[in-house]
Amino acid sequence: MTETDLYKELGALTKDKDRWKESISYVSSLLAHDSVKIQAKVLWLLGEIGLIYPQSVQDVVPTIVSLLDSLEPLLRERAVNSLGRIGRGGFHVIEPYWVKLFSFASDEEPRVRLAFIWASENIATNTPDIYENYMSVFEKLLHDADDKVRMEAPEIFRVLGKRRPEFVKPYVEQLREISEADENRVVRIHCLGVVNTVNS
Repeated sequence: MTETDLYKELGALTKDKDRWKESISYVSSLLAHDSVKIQAKVLWLLGEIGLIYPQSVQDVVPTIVSLLDSLEPLLRERAVNSLGRIGRGGFHVIEPYWVKLFSFASDEEPRVRLAFIWASENIATNTPDIYENYMSVFEKLLHDADDKVRMEAPEIFRVLGKRRPEFVKPYVEQLREISEADENRVVRIHCLGVVNTVNS
């Protein structure tokens, strides 16, 4: 099967949720494919399957974790995303690797830093308490050099602000200042949204 045909097959499978559980073994085997494009698609799909069936993807998690060390930024990004989705579905499945995710807060690639924030939002949705002593990591990302990272960074504060406002309160004044001063309109709006969430 050509890369294009395989990519299309995976795209069709992504939409066919009824076949997800039975396809885990086949999909997981494609993590060894020599195409980065295919590996990236597989990581995304495994994340979505893992959100619904976290227990069923448990055996493939170590392979996903091994791709965190890839020299390809797209694979690091997708591996982080995948673990975030699986961790949202069942934190215990990715718990041994959770602390490792924090190393991606300072990845050289903005898209990987962005993926780290997004994955953290996913995990924090159902398991917020674990983030209590890690808020300073996200605070640094509020001042990231990359616009897209700064646009996403307030969102982890919003997710946690709804569930554990006490984690976010120490940062409300800073978020308010950013909401008034940042040159990026979306950053300003997102920061103000957090302030309103915590103060409501």
